[in-house]
Amino acid sequence: MDNFIADWLNLMLRWAHMVVGIGWIGTSFYFIGLDLGLRKEKGQPRGVHGATWQVHGGGFYHVRKFTVAPPQLPEHLHWFRWEAYLTWVTGFGLLCVQYYWNARAYLIDPTVLDITPAMAIAISVATLVLGWFLYDLICRLFGGNTVPLAITVFAMIVAASWGLTHVFSGRGAFIHVGALVGTIMAANVFLVIIPNQKKMVGQLIEGKEPDARLGAIGKQRSLHNNYLTLPVLLMMVSQHYPMLFSHPHSWLVVALILITGGLVRHLINRADAGDDFKKYTWAAPVAAIALASAITVTAPQTATSSTQVADADALKIVSHHCASCHARKPKHPGFADAPNNIRLENLNDLRQYAHLVRVQAVQSNAMPLGNETRMTNDERAALGAWLQANARR
Repeated sequence: MDNFIADWLNLMLRWAHMVVGIGWIGTSFYFIGLDLGLRKEKGQPRGVHGATWQVHGGGFYHVRKFTVAPPQLPEHLHWFRWEAYLTWVTGFGLLCVQYYWNARAYLIDPTVLDITPAMAIAISVATLVLGWFLYDLICRLFGGNTVPLAITVFAMIVAASWGLTHVFSGRGAFIHVGALVGTIMAANVFLVIIPNQKKMVGQLIEGKEPDARLGAIGKQRSLHNNYLTLPVLLMMVSQHYPMLFSHPHSWLVVALILITGGLVRHLINRADAGDDFKKYTWAAPVAAIALASAITVTAPQTATSSTQVADADALKIVSHHCASCHARKPKHPGFADAPNNIRLENLNDLRQYAHLVRVQAVQSNAMPLGNETRMTNDERAALGAWLQANARR
């Protein structure tokens, strides 16, 4: 019953996370694009920063932005906040159901650091909380100095990635980098952007001139969220790509993803601003090189293709390290059924799923989950040699 409940919670939380996440990302992309596309208009009212005409869905829209705030508070004011809040809530719920519930399988790798589930969860929560406070401190220290601020935040995330890869499994480390960045983004909305906007609304109600500095800080944090969105999206789906999280220097892969995502986002933003697209064509090859480097995997196997491995030895390796989960009746407490319905109980099964086994357990250490059974590089090499010989039959 526990596994049944966990599966349904996982499904519903993941669906909800996608729905609210799309809403949040969509508003972020739209408003940054809107802001960058504003133009001065002849005869525009005093206090208006710029305006733009847009067409969508068969209609025309005329949107204005005030430099600080309108002269008086409008009767109807729409706030964009719940998308961000619910994205974090559903994301943390997924972290609990997927990684905390089965910490031994998904979060801990005893060959990296042999810790208890309670310790792993405590480190996880502490990382999210301390990461936000450190980021916020960096923002307050550097203020509007964009370049040193960006470099320092980048270094902070990469340093956190290095630390996480020395604590958690590859899969657990990558999802926590994504969770850390996602927490920073949601906290920006909850603790900075919305409170600053509320202060400005309060000043309007009191008949005071709204503090322009509050709006500038909110815009800065919103822009940070915009540039972090693409990297965090890839972090969240990285669990499906062992070539990323199982890379021997996966923390450098994180750095490359941050650079690539940031360059792509900058390219789109400058296009929205109306800049000459050719000015930024350099970003495309840089992003391509970064991605190519990120997916370069150093396989752990040491055996050559001529290594002879008996069928019985290959089956013994699979039976010990794989069949506890990938069986008709799994013995692993975290699974009621074989994951993805992949069964590895005999040589025919192994031949049928040879490609998946090679990718997941030979060319990377993605499997076994959390390396609970402590599969060695020699065993991976032997299994790889058998699969290579078997493919020629």
